[in-house]
Amino acid sequence: MRLVTHGESTPASVSRYLLPHETSVIMVRHHPAVLLRPVAEIFGGLIVAGLLSKWLNDQGQGNLLLVVWWAWLLLLIRFVWKVAEWSVDYFVVTNQRMISTHGLITRQVNMLPLSKVTDMRFERSLLGRLLGYGSFITESAGQDQALRQVDYLPYPETLYLEVCQLIFPGKDDDD
Repeated sequence: MRLVTHGESTPASVSRYLLPHETSVIMVRHHPAVLLRPVAEIFGGLIVAGLLSKWLNDQGQGNLLLVVWWAWLLLLIRFVWKVAEWSVDYFVVTNQRMISTHGLITRQVNMLPLSKVTDMRFERSLLGRLLGYGSFITESAGQDQALRQVDYLPYPETLYLEVCQLIFPGKDDDD
């Protein structure tokens, strides 16, 4: 099984960081569970704003009522920003390296050559097991690297096996 989009369907936010001789093997967004906290903040803020609105209305505090709803609007704007960031963040594994891209305005690209990976594991919390995400933790020859931990990866078992197959190719694999 290959988890990748080939050719023209590769997003420009990813393809600009691939070398001409690299082939993308795995390309995934972070699991939508990364948005659970912002969603909880929006709904929690809405409940608080609704309760405060009723209380402030009963007290005749119309000016404070406006401040409460502006604060909730800021929470909503923050949520939209988080969704936009999520939509352009990718974890990519090519035939030569692992790449993680982050950020809307300030773009951060972390990379680790597959040949430098000495140890790799994945972890799944209880919530991760229920929702279907996990984290990759990599080590490379005792060095501190930019791509040490990647959180909220979907299908971590499949990704783990795919990456292991790239790091340790079998005798029947074409490399």
